[in-house]
Amino acid sequence: MADLHVDQVTKEYPTRGEPLAVLRGVSFDIDAGESAAILGPSGCGKSTLLQILGTLQRPTSGSVVLQGIDPFTLGEAGLANFRNGQIGFIFQDHHLLPQLSAIENVLVPAIAKGKPTARQVDRARELLSRVGLSNRLEHRPAELSGGERQRVATARALVNEPTLLLADEPTGNLDRTTARQIADLLYDVQHHGETKTIMIVVTHSQELAERFDRQWELDEGKLK
Repeated sequence: MADLHVDQVTKEYPTRGEPLAVLRGVSFDIDAGESAAILGPSGCGKSTLLQILGTLQRPTSGSVVLQGIDPFTLGEAGLANFRNGQIGFIFQDHHLLPQLSAIENVLVPAIAKGKPTARQVDRARELLSRVGLSNRLEHRPAELSGGERQRVATARALVNEPTLLLADEPTGNLDRTTARQIADLLYDVQHHGETKTIMIVVTHSQELAERFDRQWELDEGKLK
């Protein structure tokens, strides 16, 4: 079995009439070290699929198995631990904690497991340096530009060296130069990182999508 095995995933939402089918039997396999971009029009279910892969939503039917584990069979505490340890998220909105500094925000996934190790603190510093923020470690989000906040969020997603990295329009709110810097960082992590991460990105940007090993289109609830 592949490191990430997705089998006939569907997602429906109840309505007053017929259920609204957003995903209609999505299946794919992808291994560690591989990457994919998912393209498609707004409202086609890309973000819903990403949230199911990240265990933030449960599928109506079908299964998601990451490194031999179906996370939806775990209890709530087990699921939360699995998500924090195995999955990194980059959202279009950075979701930084306003009271924390940049480096503290990067370390949030590590803090969830207790006091960060010296290695995790060093990695947080390294990641912030790689996105050009080595002189912003102690700045809070209100003191950073929108592009800088998104770069902090990208570093945060990588600090735990996740098995699966999911990015939902990671360059959607960025200027062209910063978007290219984020794309370069994602490419560098994928091809030169110390661990082999599975990377799946939802994007409207064909330029960003072409940086990834595979390009899929989500159309009428099916992956093509």
